[in-house]
Amino acid sequence: MSVATNIIQLQQQIRFRYNDLSKRLQQVASYVLDNNNSLAFDTIAVIARQADVPPSTLIRFAKAFEFSGFNEIKQLFRRDLIEETASYTDRARLLKEHEPEQTGRGKPLHILQQFAQVNSQAMHQLATQTSQLQLEMAVDMLSKADNIYIIGLRRSFSIATYLTYALRHAERRAFLIDGLGGMFSEQLSMVSKNDLVLSISFSPYAEETVMLSEVAAKAGAQQIIITDSQISPLADYSDVCFVVNEGKVDEFRSQSASLCLVQSLAVALAFKQENTHQ
Repeated sequence: MSVATNIIQLQQQIRFRYNDLSKRLQQVASYVLDNNNSLAFDTIAVIARQADVPPSTLIRFAKAFEFSGFNEIKQLFRRDLIEETASYTDRARLLKEHEPEQTGRGKPLHILQQFAQVNSQAMHQLATQTSQLQLEMAVDMLSKADNIYIIGLRRSFSIATYLTYALRHAERRAFLIDGLGGMFSEQLSMVSKNDLVLSISFSPYAEETVMLSEVAAKAGAQQIIITDSQISPLADYSDVCFVVNEGKVDEFRSQSASLCLVQSLAVALAFKQENTHQ
């Protein structure tokens, strides 16, 4: 069993192993499943008291799931809660309330320097860990598809919108699935085996994107997936799966690496088509 990297994975592991846990660990498991906010911000002493177990039991529970300590579990829940908070103002408030004050935090220049640093690292990782074969396969799929359907919701929407724009400038029939009026299924109802669906989603994964990937798979369409983990629920549907690890500052995630990837695909496609027409 690999250590969970987000609360969805942890909750799945807990449910799967629940009946094999001791009575004390089951108490902790039940509390962990039902109290997201407490896990994010309460102290270990408070959590132990509310779960009616000694603090040492929390440590045993963490080790049973391959964590070095219970604070690592708390960090999973804290990150998830902050990421699920739509308002940037509320995110900033949560961070200020529950993390030690850092020198320069909140100052515009400090924030710019941090994002520039983490984005530089993310770009380097993207360039060195993305395989040439994957890129060539993706560009070939984009060039041969009759229609290209692009899905990217919530924070992925800007990436999907840009890619639609870029592919149309590369003279491809690209369509953005935005679900206007709740018509996600209707917008993808004409997809066929000669089409391509490109989906973009990062944890916490958009349920609609996963649903549409399943629809595309049933229709026999090829799929390119851009996500943040090999165990993303979208990965199973992919013909080509790009795993992008974006830079992050205080739980505010960037999009620079993902935008770099889709821009590279669009420009490479344009060069491929130019060479074909010569």
